[in-house]
Amino acid sequence: MGVTEDSITNWELNRHEPQIEYYPKIIEFLGYFPFDIDTSTLGGKIKRYRYLKGVTQEELARELGVNESTIFHYEKNDTKPFRKTMAKLAPILAMVE
Repeated sequence: MGVTEDSITNWELNRHEPQIEYYPKIIEFLGYFPFDIDTSTLGGKIKRYRYLKGVTQEELARELGVNESTIFHYEKNDTKPFRKTMAKLAPILAMVE
C-alpha cells in the first residue's frame, strides 16, 4: 500500500484513520467497500466517488470548478448543485450507481 507497518497497526487499533488517498487500496485489499455511506442521496454518491478514487474534497472541488466548502455542503445534502455543476457531476455519479 505504500505505508509503513506502523501506519497499518495504528489504523487497525483505531489510533489514526488512513488518509483518503489510501482508501482505494484499502477497498481493493479488503474486496469490499467498508464505509457506511447512504448512496441514495446525492451527497452520499459524491462521497462514495471520492472514497473510491481517493480524492479529497479540495481536489474534487478543483476538478469541478467550485469551492471546497461547496463539496462539503453537497455531501451533507445542505446544498444542491446548479445545472452547470450537475452536468460536470453526471459522469461521477454514473460511476457509483
